[in-house]
Amino acid sequence: MPALYTSALFVIGSGDWAVLGACLALAVAVMLFVFYIQPDASDLAPHRTKLDQLLERRDALYDNLRDLRFEYRSGKYSEGDFEAMKTALENEAALVLAEIDQVTDAQVRRPRGTRPADGSAQ
Repeated sequence: MPALYTSALFVIGSGDWAVLGACLALAVAVMLFVFYIQPDASDLAPHRTKLDQLLERRDALYDNLRDLRFEYRSGKYSEGDFEAMKTALENEAALVLAEIDQVTDAQVRRPRGTRPADGSAQ
């Protein structure tokens, strides 16, 4: 029996031992990474906040409205088409602005043209 065991060891060459050792080291490294290394909190946080996304969407809608007005004035759209697209963009912009207010917990604003109770100027 010992002769069989020693002959099996000689079948594995020195280069094979290096590959086997590298595989074992890689397996240990993966296990350590998966089970023992805790992710940093900043890795889990989204890189863009919801407010950033909403502000970006608002800016895109304003750009679209500006472009739509330019194209209407240049004669690309009929008045009916212009009004329909403008209304859709304005409605979407209003929804985005409402979401921005919810996200930022904005305080209720006074209506335009009203003065403070003490009569001082704004």
